[in-house]
Amino acid sequence: MTTQSPVEQLRSDINALQSSLRELQNAVRLSSIRDNVEDLQTTVNGMDQRIAALRERGYAFEKELENQAADFAQQWAALAPGITRQIETQAAKLEASLRPLETQITQLATQAGSPAALRPVADKLKAQVKTLQDKVEAVEQTIEGSYDQFGRQVRQVVSHLEKIDWMLTQLAEATFQLLPTEAGIAAVKAVWAKDGEEKKDDPEGVLYLTDQRLIFEQKEKVATKKVLFIATEKKLVQEMLWEAPVALIEETKASKQGFMKKDDFIEVRFASGAPYDTVHVHIWQRGDEWKALLKRAKAKEFDGTRAIAIDEAEVEKVKSAPTQCPACGGVIDQVILRGQDTVTCEYCGNVFRL
Repeated sequence: MTTQSPVEQLRSDINALQSSLRELQNAVRLSSIRDNVEDLQTTVNGMDQRIAALRERGYAFEKELENQAADFAQQWAALAPGITRQIETQAAKLEASLRPLETQITQLATQAGSPAALRPVADKLKAQVKTLQDKVEAVEQTIEGSYDQFGRQVRQVVSHLEKIDWMLTQLAEATFQLLPTEAGIAAVKAVWAKDGEEKKDDPEGVLYLTDQRLIFEQKEKVATKKVLFIATEKKLVQEMLWEAPVALIEETKASKQGFMKKDDFIEVRFASGAPYDTVHVHIWQRGDEWKALLKRAKAKEFDGTRAIAIDEAEVEKVKSAPTQCPACGGVIDQVILRGQDTVTCEYCGNVFRL
């Protein structure tokens, strides 16, 4: 390893001081805080429009979202002036502290003299730079602390809205149609573990929860040509593989599986009438969150949060649906979904309209 001479070491330290000075010239203006505050303001001010766009695309639930967006705007209107004053006041103080350092570092870079004579000056300036850097960091933490809790609340709602947006995009691309008045609650990337334990060839796709059904749609690119075991051509395979009325869900279990138990799985057990007794699904979201969603959907809790009203005619159609087949008299004990137009008798195959 090559050892630097005193002259080389001093020059290296001066270069480092100049580099730190350039960083400080930006830092003392509190540019990162200004950017964060501006981003937060843009997010808060645009949240009502974002929610309105989700409503237009069909998101029917959580009528409190609009009020939440209005509350955020009101809270931010009260917070923002104080935050801006803090930034301007502290930035002015920090910039004033930086000016002497700028002068001294510039003078040091142009001075001629022995390293032994200039070394104490360089060391002193390094300590002063470190002190100012620490001061900038402390100021940033103080200002961020004044709106950190508010910012976390906003980010949580934004994250939720992003999930809703993703669900609506997937529904728009799906191969199946929602029933009239049926609306999506949640969707998540998923793999259906057909045998209860995930295997390489198990179908990957999207698990959907609506207020009436739990649906799995395969949606993945599958290799159609391989060269030396490497896929060179692929095609999109997309089709609904199963659906079940939410009303038939009897039990849901969440678990962690896979390497170091990092993968989330849900096991859903259905009552008679569903296509499967039990399904096992690997999901890219916390299993306990989906367990709670399924429980709420089965209890029809989401109906009470609707921002888009249900057509009462569809509700009455289900309530007045016949309990016997008009052709053979067989008992109709299947779950009839709101928006469903026809029923097929499981005994004689007769299809009759509701």
